[in-house]
Amino acid sequence: MALSSLALSKAKPRDKPYKLADGHGLYLLVTPQGGRYWRMNYRFDGKAKTMAMGVFPLITLAEAREKREEARKLLAAGSDPAATRKEIEALEAFEATTGFRTVAEEWLAKREREGLGEVTIGKIKWLLEFAYPSLGDCKISEITSMELLAVLRQVEGRGRHETARRLRSVCGRVFRYAIATGRAEHDLSANLRDALTTPKVKHLAAITNSQQVGPLMRAIAGFDGHAVTKAALQLAPHVFVRPGELRHAEWTEVDFDKALWSIPAEKMKMRRPHRVPLSRQSLAILSSIREVTGNGKFVFPGFQSLKRPMSENALNGALRRLGYSGDEMTSHGFRAMASTLLNEMGKWHPDAIERQLAHAEADAVRRAYARGEYWDERVAMMQAWSDYLDGLMRE
Repeated sequence: MALSSLALSKAKPRDKPYKLADGHGLYLLVTPQGGRYWRMNYRFDGKAKTMAMGVFPLITLAEAREKREEARKLLAAGSDPAATRKEIEALEAFEATTGFRTVAEEWLAKREREGLGEVTIGKIKWLLEFAYPSLGDCKISEITSMELLAVLRQVEGRGRHETARRLRSVCGRVFRYAIATGRAEHDLSANLRDALTTPKVKHLAAITNSQQVGPLMRAIAGFDGHAVTKAALQLAPHVFVRPGELRHAEWTEVDFDKALWSIPAEKMKMRRPHRVPLSRQSLAILSSIREVTGNGKFVFPGFQSLKRPMSENALNGALRRLGYSGDEMTSHGFRAMASTLLNEMGKWHPDAIERQLAHAEADAVRRAYARGEYWDERVAMMQAWSDYLDGLMRE
């Protein structure tokens, strides 16, 4: 049957596939299921080939004939039209993945699969939102150092010097991932290291004087706020983990029989699992709050939902309510308090204290040999520390 507008309109499904051809290599294949597909027969390098050219009626007869003419030109130039089209489609698909936002999201998904913590992922997403309005749709290989600097300067202009510094670092990781995956050639952030204002180092406030610890512990004991917040605030000085690790504690991680809290690697800053020996005082605090939150996932859930951990600002807010300003004490300050006073006691090996603080060992060889050391000393130290805090509170 000849290929024409009339033939196309009369074409109906049959028991077997059939063709409507125009005599110049182009035809419409009609299937028993009613599908209608444009095809083109041609010869290349002495072999008979067929090329798909679209679906009717999305591709009209006129459009199909235009595609055929383009294919003929490629044949005349010595190119296989089907192979050429695949190359173009592959290039277009690749080009669609070269935008800064696309590369950044792909890199973030990779880091998430590798176990990067939920909190860290959230902070990186927050930082990248500063870059997306200007750079998100730009091809990553075509972004210039000045364009990236302009974004960083905008952040600096709001007085957020540390945020700008961290954004530069995150963008650098995105550019290096783009280099590794063939979508960029240079890490522009490296050229901007000295272009940004160096933020002043601000140490998190902490009480490290033993004479001030007693009043702090008494104030915590008298806290009249939410029971979950009070329990977290009471436990914080005894276990001195990072605030994020405390907030995300789950009941499945706590073993009351072994007096042990096992924190998985993905929740730790250094991405290594951490064990916290639980003193009698810590177990008592956990036992009391288990009556309130024990049926949920988190030991210290948020006020709005048991399925989410408590707010990042809950503990610092509680300290402010107790009268401690941000320049006096922070939830992170319990770590400095424990580190300072435990070292001043002179009873514990410094490495045992460092292990309990979950600090990274700079020397990889030493870290390998030190793995698992000081556990018995750490168990004794944590009980002694809780007893020491109780003693100061009673003074």
